[in-house]
Amino acid sequence: MNFEDKNFWTEWPTATTDNFENLNDFINILAICHTIIIETKDSVIYYNASSPDELALTNAARHFGVIFESRDEDGNIIIYNKHLDQRFKYQLLNVIEFTSTRKRMSVIVKTPENKIICMTKGADSIMIPRL
Repeated sequence: MNFEDKNFWTEWPTATTDNFENLNDFINILAICHTIIIETKDSVIYYNASSPDELALTNAARHFGVIFESRDEDGNIIIYNKHLDQRFKYQLLNVIEFTSTRKRMSVIVKTPENKIICMTKGADSIMIPRL
């Protein structure tokens, strides 16, 4: 990982900046919206992903301090925010898999605040027109 942008690091992870909420949402999507399976060997987390892109995006979230830690026995997604030193549990309600036609994937989750939201990630050519 060689992401270097001084402007990004002035906005993240400082919760007092104007862009914090947008960046937090974006990085949470990277950490939550995927179908990665975790393997732990010698207390080290390894991700098994269905695509290199999915692996890269989830590792980017990890680089930014939001770590996908596990799926519990009920299928809930557990992430750890290193900057807040806090774990968050998202109840996975549904997964809409990536397809070559849709060029995106989505997950529907219940947040720790009890809100139901849809998180989507995908190809720029598909996502930008929908924004």
